[in-house]
Amino acid sequence: MTILSTGDQAPAFEAISTAGSIKLSDTKGHKLVVFFYPKDNTPGCTTETEGFRDSHELFRQAGCYVVGVSRDSLKSHDSFSKKLGVNFPLIADTESTLCEAFNVIKEKNMYGRKVMGIERSTFLIDGNGLIVRAWRGVKVPGHVQEVLEAARAL
Repeated sequence: MTILSTGDQAPAFEAISTAGSIKLSDTKGHKLVVFFYPKDNTPGCTTETEGFRDSHELFRQAGCYVVGVSRDSLKSHDSFSKKLGVNFPLIADTESTLCEAFNVIKEKNMYGRKVMGIERSTFLIDGNGLIVRAWRGVKVPGHVQEVLEAARAL
């Protein structure tokens, strides 16, 4: 499977989210941040989502949409979104279609067991659908600010 990187065309997608159906083509002419996270209601994922939530208006001022993606159900996303006051869509990728298209499913160690899960990753896509930045193996502290700075510079 191909690792997407800077200059690659983002995979076209249509997915169900907390805001209804979303397509990559809906964002044509605008920047888009797609961040993949492992699981709703876990410490790192909550912190990362809160960071994007708290900076959402700054992303909008930079002409950038934000969307989060995990393999959780839409019901889980709805609950997570309401609990945190999330102000952007969360995509329910229950079939891993989007995760596989962006190649973010990796083997991980969970309590000594090998499992396949989402590698925390973020992609900044320009208004023409090209990936201009890709962050893989993201560490949460400072990440949202780094993505915001890249979006502003685009």
